[in-house]
Amino acid sequence: MPYEPPTHTVERSLRATTGAKVIAGVDEVGRGAWAGPVTVCAAITGLRRPPAGLTDSKLLTVKRRTELAETLQSWVTAYALGHASPEEIDDLGMTAALRLAAGRALDVLPVRPDAVILDGKHDYLGAPWKVRTVIKGDRSCVAVAAASVIAKVQRDKMMAELGIDHAHFGFADNAGYPSPVHKAALAEWGPTPQHRLSWAYLDALPQWRHLKKVRSWADGSVPEIEGQLGFDF
Repeated sequence: MPYEPPTHTVERSLRATTGAKVIAGVDEVGRGAWAGPVTVCAAITGLRRPPAGLTDSKLLTVKRRTELAETLQSWVTAYALGHASPEEIDDLGMTAALRLAAGRALDVLPVRPDAVILDGKHDYLGAPWKVRTVIKGDRSCVAVAAASVIAKVQRDKMMAELGIDHAHFGFADNAGYPSPVHKAALAEWGPTPQHRLSWAYLDALPQWRHLKKVRSWADGSVPEIEGQLGFDF
């Protein structure tokens, strides 16, 4: 089904209301995966007309997404990627890991953005960045859609490369997300060094449950589980 193309509406609003001149769109991929990093892309596009077919990466075929990512990498004014490793996700929790990955991406852009358009309803980035959150921003905002496509393609490529040493897990096809192949490999072989060991899926694997990491929370709050998928989903 056809989708409305993304626009610069939010960016124009930020420019008019805050005086921001350089605005980055930020999106993440890998939040709900069982293995691999969480990856964040920050993209600056200006107000130019985007390439045809740009939309949320999840709405594109693999072929179209790959082609579009190649076009975008030369079309955007600038982009950068940031990652948080499985170990950092286990140690910090997903919200802090997203903040870490996003900060890494924004810090290596050739120019510091005056404002950030962040996909979703939660501002996991925070100060000192000026953030505007937009639900389904990866579908409605040009810069966020561009970041969505680049992040997805780059992380998928990374997971395919990591999967070379873990052929049973099918990382080239599932990118570390739950799949029948991934579940079967976990049950037989246990988690790899690329797996998130604080994730709930280990609760359903008695023979590997002893490997689960439990974070200690000094403030007594409940450990966050946003984005996690259990073994039965």
